[in-house]
Amino acid sequence: MQALEIENILDEILPKVSKPTRYVGNELNSVKKDKNGIKVHIALAFPDVYEVGMSHLGLRILYHLLNEREDVYAERVFAPWVDMEDILRQKKIPLFSLESKTPLSEFDMIGFSLQYEMSYSNVVNMLELSGVPIFSSERKDDDPVVIAGGPCAYNPEPLAEIIDLFVIGEAEESILELVDLYIDWKECSAKRSEFLERATQIPGIYVPSLYRVTYNEDGTVREILPRKEGVPERVKKRFIEDLDSVYYPTKLIVPYTDIVHDRAVLEIFRGCTRGCRFCQAGMIYRPVREKSAEKLADIAREMIDATGYEEISLASLSTSDYSDLKRLVEILTAEFKDRRVGLSLPSLRIDSFTLDLARRIMEIKKSGLTFAPEAGTQRLRDVINKGVTEEDLLNSVRGAFEAGWNSVKLYFMIGLPTETYEDLEGIVDLAHEVVDVYREVKGKSKGLRVTVSTSTFVPKPFTPFQWEAQITLEEINERQKFLKKKLKNPHIIYNWHDGRLSFLEAVFSRGDRRLNLVLKKAREKGCRFDGWSDMFAFSKWMEAFSEAGLDPGFYANRPRPEGEFFPWEVIDPGIDRHFLLRELKKAKMAQPTPDCRFDRCHGCGIIKIKGGIRCEVKNED
Repeated sequence: MQALEIENILDEILPKVSKPTRYVGNELNSVKKDKNGIKVHIALAFPDVYEVGMSHLGLRILYHLLNEREDVYAERVFAPWVDMEDILRQKKIPLFSLESKTPLSEFDMIGFSLQYEMSYSNVVNMLELSGVPIFSSERKDDDPVVIAGGPCAYNPEPLAEIIDLFVIGEAEESILELVDLYIDWKECSAKRSEFLERATQIPGIYVPSLYRVTYNEDGTVREILPRKEGVPERVKKRFIEDLDSVYYPTKLIVPYTDIVHDRAVLEIFRGCTRGCRFCQAGMIYRPVREKSAEKLADIAREMIDATGYEEISLASLSTSDYSDLKRLVEILTAEFKDRRVGLSLPSLRIDSFTLDLARRIMEIKKSGLTFAPEAGTQRLRDVINKGVTEEDLLNSVRGAFEAGWNSVKLYFMIGLPTETYEDLEGIVDLAHEVVDVYREVKGKSKGLRVTVSTSTFVPKPFTPFQWEAQITLEEINERQKFLKKKLKNPHIIYNWHDGRLSFLEAVFSRGDRRLNLVLKKAREKGCRFDGWSDMFAFSKWMEAFSEAGLDPGFYANRPRPEGEFFPWEVIDPGIDRHFLLRELKKAKMAQPTPDCRFDRCHGCGIIKIKGGIRCEVKNED
C-alpha cells in the first residue's frame, strides 16, 4: 500500500479510533519535505503511544537535527494504540510515518529509542505491523536497516538478534556519521552485510551479528567476541564534549493533543557524579557537562517565541546540581515573569532545595514538588550512597510548606540490597514526620497531601549493584502489603509499582541473547504495551519463557559472583569494573562515597575520556 492510499483511507479510519490526533501529524513546527530530493529516509520510531514519545527530548533533538540536512528526511512513528492496531491488521494497512504516511518498510532506516525494557514487545510489534522481518538474519538487502539507541542499549543483548545495529551513547555525532556512511555505501554497493561491517568502524556502533556468543555449562555467558578481524572487541560509548556548541532545537513541535510533558524543555547539563549505587544513568552518562546560563537563556527565549509554551522545564539528572542554578533561575524568572511563563525544576536533590529558590519559582506559577529519599533509614541511604539525611528532607519540606506548597511527593525503593523491615518502617516514619511538619507550619493538617510512591529495586548493568539479586515476587508483595497497612492516614496516599513488571524489567535489564526468542513468543501471544497496567499479561510472559526453555528467575533473582562475565560487557561506558566492585564492597559496609566534583577522584575510570567536569586528583582508594 502506497502513502497516497493511506492518506485517502485515513478519513475513514480516524473517526473509529480513540485520540485520532495521534496519527494525523501536521503539527506546528513539524517538517515536510519533498522525498524526491532525499538520499536517506529515516523513521524515528518510539515504542509507545504518541503522548509518551512526543515527551521524549532525545527524539525531538534527533528529529530536528537530521532534518537540518537537505539530503535527509526524518519522520516520526509511534506505537499505534490497540484500536488503531486492530484496524491496521484488519485492513492490511502497514504501519506508516506521521509526516508523509509512508509505510515503514519503504524507509532506509528505522531507529528505535529504547527508554524502558518493557517497551521491547512494542519494538517487535511495530516491526511486525510494518512487514519488516523481526530477526535481522531474515532481512534482505532492500529491507530497512533497523537501529536502536537510548539507555537500554547499554545492554543490547536481549534485542541482539532483532536490531541490526545499536548506537551506544549520545547520538548527535554518530547518527550523522552513520548517515554519511549510508549515502556512500548506497552509491557503490547494495550488500547489506557490507554496510553493517563498515558501520563497526564508527565509534559507538555495535553490530551484534558480527559477534559470537558462547555459554558456560551453567547457562552463564562465557564470552562475546568479534567474528571478523577489525571489529572492535568492546564498543566505546559516544558523548558530546561541549554542550554549548552542540545542536539543540528551539522550534519544537507543538502537539494538537495533551502529551505527558507538554512544555518547553531546557536541557541544562548531562551526567552526574553523585554516585548513587542503584542508578544506571548516574554511571553511564558521565562525565558531567554543563551549558552556560547565557546559552540556556538564549535557547529558552527562542523556544518560547517559536512554540508559545507557558512552562519551561529544566532537564537533567539532578537539576539542583547545576553549578549556576541560582543565577539561571534569576535570569529566567526576570525574563518570563511578565509573560506568565512558569518554571519547573524536576529532579531536585533534597539537600539543595532552598526556600529562596522555591519563592522565586512561585512568583510565576506554582508546580508540584517531588523529593526522592529512596530509602527510609540513614543506614540504607548510606548503603545506596544517596547522600541525604532525614534532616535534609524535613528542612526542605518545611521550606516548601512555608512558601505555600501543600502537597509533596516522596519516592522510595523497596528491595534494595541489605534492606530490612526496619528500613520499611523508616519510610512510614518519614511520611508521618512530613505530616507533622505541615501541622507545625500551618497549625492544621487540612489541605495537606503527601504522596508516597515505591518502586522495586531493579539491578542494572554498569552499576555497583549489577551483581545483586532482585527480591522474589513473593517478597515484593509482602513488603508492599506491609507499607499499605502502615501508611493508612487521611493525608497520605500510597502508590506502588507492579512487582511483576519490576521482575520482568530485571530479567531484560540483565538478560542475554537467548531472550530474543522469548520476545518473539510473547509477541505471538499478544503481549505489547506491557508498561500499561490494563494491557500487561504476566501469564503470557511466563508461557513464553516456558516455551523458550528459560527460567526468568535465572536473570532476576540470582546473585552474580564477582568473576562472572556479563552480556553487556561488550559495551564500554567508560566506567571501570574494579571501581564498581569497590563501591559494592563499600555498600555492604554502609560506607558512602563523596561526590568527586567536591572531593578527590574515586577512580571510576571516566577520567580516561576527554571532556567534561572531572576531578583530576589521583585516586587514593
